[in-house]
Amino acid sequence: VHFVESGGGLVQPGGSLRLSCEASGFFTQYYAIGWFRQAPGKEREAVSGIGASDGSTYYADSVKGRFTISRDNAKNRVYLQMNSLKPDDAAVYYCAANTMRTSVSTAQTMALYEYDYWGQGTQVTVSS
Repeated sequence: VHFVESGGGLVQPGGSLRLSCEASGFFTQYYAIGWFRQAPGKEREAVSGIGASDGSTYYADSVKGRFTISRDNAKNRVYLQMNSLKPDDAAVYYCAANTMRTSVSTAQTMALYEYDYWGQGTQVTVSS
């Protein structure tokens, strides 16, 4: 039971990427799903989250207006559209399922200890 992230790569500042998170071994429709990232030497941080079925979303202040999270339960996938990428966005991006709640809207709902079924991550590099 885990996620498989994909879609990362090298992009120039101002460019876009679409990350995909596919569940293996369980159905994502019952879970709130979060995207997180970890840059070298830094702690893993929450980027965005989406509720299981209530339409709730969360975005870190640093990505508001640039990133959009969505889900396709029929495909068992969650996506993160990242636009206007900056060098500070470079990191390994992970997705995980919230095992404690089905709605996300605040930073508290994105606490790492509430999430499980982590994938191996996908690398995003932003450089000219």
